[in-house]
Amino acid sequence: MESNIGNIFLALLEGFGLIISPCILPILPIILTGSLAGSRKHSLGIITGFVSAFTIFTFFSRQIVLIFSVDLSFVRNISYGLLILFGMVLLSTKLSNLFSRYTQSFANFGLVLSENKKKDFLDGTIFGGLIGLIWTPCAGPILATVIVQTVIQKTTWDSFFVVLAFGIGVAIPMLLIMLFGNKIMSRMQFFKTHSELMRKILGAVIIASVFYMLYGNSWNLSFKQSVNIHQNKLIDGLSLSYPAPTIQGINQWINSPPLTIQQLRGKVILIDFWTYSCINCIRTLPYLKNWYSKYHDKGFEIIGVHSPEFDFEKDFNNVKNAVKEQGITYPVALDNNFLTWKNFDNHYWPAHYLIDQNGFVVYQHFGEGKYDITENNIRFLLGLNKTNIQVSHPPSSFSETPETYLGYARMNSYASPESIAYDQPAIYTFPNKLNENQWALEGPWKVTSQKIISLDKNASIKIHFNARKIFVVMGSRNVFPIKVKILLNEHPLENGKGKDVTQSTIDVGKPTLYEVIVQDQLLNGILQMTATESGLEVYTFTFGE
Repeated sequence: MESNIGNIFLALLEGFGLIISPCILPILPIILTGSLAGSRKHSLGIITGFVSAFTIFTFFSRQIVLIFSVDLSFVRNISYGLLILFGMVLLSTKLSNLFSRYTQSFANFGLVLSENKKKDFLDGTIFGGLIGLIWTPCAGPILATVIVQTVIQKTTWDSFFVVLAFGIGVAIPMLLIMLFGNKIMSRMQFFKTHSELMRKILGAVIIASVFYMLYGNSWNLSFKQSVNIHQNKLIDGLSLSYPAPTIQGINQWINSPPLTIQQLRGKVILIDFWTYSCINCIRTLPYLKNWYSKYHDKGFEIIGVHSPEFDFEKDFNNVKNAVKEQGITYPVALDNNFLTWKNFDNHYWPAHYLIDQNGFVVYQHFGEGKYDITENNIRFLLGLNKTNIQVSHPPSSFSETPETYLGYARMNSYASPESIAYDQPAIYTFPNKLNENQWALEGPWKVTSQKIISLDKNASIKIHFNARKIFVVMGSRNVFPIKVKILLNEHPLENGKGKDVTQSTIDVGKPTLYEVIVQDQLLNGILQMTATESGLEVYTFTFGE
């Protein structure tokens, strides 16, 4: 219970801190503008509606996806479009007058239905609820957190209160701005005499913020480069280190007997949360193996905590074979029940936690990258002399197709005209057109929460991608491998085939990550895979530069 209260309090602080995030900027002018038109009760109503709508929609987002087959990326784009529309209304005097005329009609209608005392709060609640729904899809990390909670079977009242606390944390500074902003606006003559200018500035802030959210990350993309780190200090270390959580609930160990943090006291430890079919995790392995080779005899240890994303990754033999194939020699712990994952309050694959000789977590990094910084910190904690560490970062593209899940629990960008028949056999057809990043099925398939299963020969799947490399997580339910035919833009795959492709086919056996396409440059095309018999299981497409 103590950890749950801590998570709720942390969510409250994270929500409060979001006031400085670009994601909140488009909402502040809208809510501030709405609050100026009403009373204090109206302002409280806006906050109540915002928190309620955000909390309910976020918590039940998975159920909404399942019931209505909603593509969250489409919803997010619609939300950005609505925010830009709000900004354009504020920028244009004509549109503002038109908007005011229509909203006044709604207000007059509300006046007929309710007394004046209730109107302000109710009106504000409806307005705030609308804003909450619009803003929720923009908060991608929160939706991702809910999905991870689903994966680890943690969608409970605890997670509901975590989301609620986050919403309240966001609302507190917004409420303060609304209440005090109202007084400032009423007392400062400048805002009265320049109301049209202020309205246009607010509109410009909304539009600029949306464009920053859409393209801000791409402005910071750097292509292949070399980073030189030679600082004899901890870089990007935690401002407040904390005792390393317990490694607990491990089903089995590979390459080592059971280990504990206490047992390794005096060593520098890197905890790596990974799963063997995750392409992002796989891309970190060369760095991990290199560090282990260079520093293990100097007091450095790595523990790869394998927390499975799919059910087949819980199988000991599957993980053991993957560890052998990847050439991993450091200890690997099978965290099938996510107990160690929960102890670290982790939410990502991959995730790295660096622990000093006294057993304190002093540095952490989520996702790929920052290998130079991580190695610098390993060397610093080991007390080694500073040296030049050069790391080449592969190029990346913000237009690359995102990871695409096929099971209905996290399904996105599905495009066949037929609705998904959950856990039931069904016949599907390809659409006339497949837009970029969309995928579709043809023939008999069964769609489950984690994967799709072919039910007869010639069952096919297509995806319209934009990437240089394509990987597919798939496996066979049968005793023998299943041949899968590969077509690229309706032609057999001859040039640029991945290492698992032979004569435009893949022999799919055990569930794992298969490399299908490797091109010299970014390619926009349509990949089609056709099973030659029933029993093919396909989990996800992942892409890389």
